[in-house]
Parts: sequence; C-alpha cells; structure tokens
Amino acid sequence: MSQWTVTRLGRKGDGVAEGEAGRALAALTLPGEVIEGEAVDGRIAAPRILQPSDQRVRPICGHYRACGGCSLMHASDAFTTGWKRQVVETALAAQGLSAPVAGIHVSPLQSRRRAVLAGRRTKKGALLGFHARASDVIVDLQECHVMRPQITAALPLLRRIVAAGASRQAEVTLTVIHGPAELDLSVRGGKPMDAALFQALAALADEGDLARLDWDGYAITRRPPLLPMGRAQVLPPPGAFLQATAEGEAALLDAVHRTVAGAGRIVDLFSGCGTFTLPLSQTASVHAVEGLSAPLSALDSARRQTPGLNRVTTEVRDLARRPLLPDELAPFDAIVIDPPRAGAEAQSRQIAAARVPVVAMVACDPVNFAKDARIMADAGYRIDRLWVVDQFRHSPHVEIVAGLTLR
Repeated sequence: MSQWTVTRLGRKGDGVAEGEAGRALAALTLPGEVIEGEAVDGRIAAPRILQPSDQRVRPICGHYRACGGCSLMHASDAFTTGWKRQVVETALAAQGLSAPVAGIHVSPLQSRRRAVLAGRRTKKGALLGFHARASDVIVDLQECHVMRPQITAALPLLRRIVAAGASRQAEVTLTVIHGPAELDLSVRGGKPMDAALFQALAALADEGDLARLDWDGYAITRRPPLLPMGRAQVLPPPGAFLQATAEGEAALLDAVHRTVAGAGRIVDLFSGCGTFTLPLSQTASVHAVEGLSAPLSALDSARRQTPGLNRVTTEVRDLARRPLLPDELAPFDAIVIDPPRAGAEAQSRQIAAARVPVVAMVACDPVNFAKDARIMADAGYRIDRLWVVDQFRHSPHVEIVAGLTLR
C-alpha cells in the first residue's frame, strides 16, 4: 500500500497528495496529512489517514462520508475560512492581480433556505436527499446540518410527495425554499398531472402546510410564498434562483451598497428577481437586465406594489450572447453584475470599453471572476476592496464581491 503526503487542497476541496507513485487526488483529507491508499485514474478512493492534521475535526453529520452535499466537514471552521480566502487570492494572483480583503462572512449552520434535492420512488416508498460523491446514487437524508430546520423537518413529507408522483424509472428534482410563508416546493421530472395526482398532491400540500407546490408547471398555491427584497415583497417563479442563505444575501447586499454608494443611476446585470435591484431602488434609479422573463416579471410586480421606490426599468436580454454595449452603459453612474458560474467575459469587455466609473462585481467562481477582473484591470480599473462570502458551509463553494473603480 502506497504512502502519500497531502500538500494542499485543490479547488474542489480534494487533497492533492504526492508520493513515490506520483500525484493523486484524495477526498476528505487536509494539507500536511500522511495517508495510505492506491491511486486509480489519478484518484485515491478511500485514503486511510496515518497522520492527521491538527485542523481535522469530527464531522457532525452521520451521512458525511457518503453524502456529496458537504466535502469539508472534517476541517475546522478556521481552516475552511482561511482556505476559501486563499482560493480567491490565488485565483487573482494567477491573473497578476491582488486586492485588500475588506471582510469575510460565514453563514451559520442550519441557515440554508434553498436546497435542491433528488428523489426516486422505490418499492417501499421513496429515497430523498443529495447524491453521493461523484455518483448518481441518492443518499437518503435523515439529518442535515446545513439546511434550515424547517426543511429538514419536512423530509418525511417530501418523501411521500415523491412516492405519490415520481416514476421508478426516473429521478425527480425538488427545489425547496423556506421563507416567511413557510415552504415553497417545486418538483420537476414527475409523472404527468392528472385528476388523481392533483388530488393526492393537494392533500399532501394541505397536510404539510406548504405555501406552494408546483409540479412541472401545475401550481397548487395555498398562499403566496413572498420573499423580502429591500422593502419589496417578491413572489418568485417556482424553483427560482435565490441566494442560499438570508445572512449571505445580506452580506452580499451590504458590500454592493458600499461599492455603489452615491450613484444615482445604476444598471443591474443578471438581476434575477431583484436581489440587488429592489434594495438599490430605495436610493437610486435602476435598470434591471436578465435573460429570463419570469424573474423580471416577479421583480416588476413587486416594484409596482411597493411605494416610495425610485424608477425601475427591466429588460429581457441574453447577456452572454448580446451584452449591453458601451453606448448603452455610458448613461449609468455604476454597474452591478452578478453572472452565473461561467463568468461574463463578453459583458466584461463591453463594461471595460464603456468606462463607467464604479463597478460592483459579484461572482461565485473565483477563477472566472479573476479572468473578468483581468479584463477590467487592463482597461484601467482597480479593485479597491474585496469581500469573501461563504454561504455554503462545509463545501468548496465561495462567493465574492469586488468593488472596482476607474483610475
């Protein structure tokens, strides 16, 4: 059996182990640990820890070794926070950039208000949970230490919903959101709706006191699952994207506010339902641009029902294929951009050419964020401040807000 020493963690949280046999990835390990195991296709599937790190802690969840929802629960909080900061700084350094870190937010345990679960009907009922690591096997959750307790408490009900309407041949996807109206559930991939299924689902929604149950576009709404965004109350589309924790959203919003403070005209790119648009409209006029019409409709409806906001306009536009051009961006005092994980290269090039004085860049992938920031730096922008936000406890995911100003 080969011995290895873990030298660092890779971007996805796996240990990078080195030994006489070369280099391999080893899950659930930490830098400095000496491990034993055989590498197959560059991966040590079940490493045995010979010398543990002093940053190793006992995982608090019984599902941890199997479940793919968390991958860093064996590391201390101090180590994980420092490592996530290092991931961001390393990504910037690879592009020849650096920036002062103004703050680091870590969301508390049991604060995840939005979760995407997998479900499958079985002979005896249903499986419900997250996938196992690098597998399509569903780990049937009995506990979870990252989701809000209200979601965890609803797992038995969600299993019954899967058993009632899922096929044994296909998996269903359940997006569950906990908000002031309690649970909002969206299910995709289930059996076609008919009268019997509708009746069964309606009875389960009543029994579980669900605010809304949307089954592949057929909605059973008992009360609107409104979510606060600034002073506005937004009714999001079923399964809509939402910041994972309320605490993380507040940290992102605070950083954006600090960056664009004093701007009178703001454009919010990749705006979604209005996470930034609606709070910013309390002090500025905002133009919200998003590739999907449903989130913008929700944003616009909330804006119309909220008195005292400044002017808000919306535009449906695929910013990856048709970014806003410099002459369209020029009238604004500040830009907020929150692209998907792939980043926003095309839009960043147009922003760089427009030379709007202030840009708040929000990102969920450090490497793609750094590439976009390099484009901005080449055009004369400087990263004044950087905030690191960890909404996904015990995972390698990390989010960033960067405040850029034109030199």
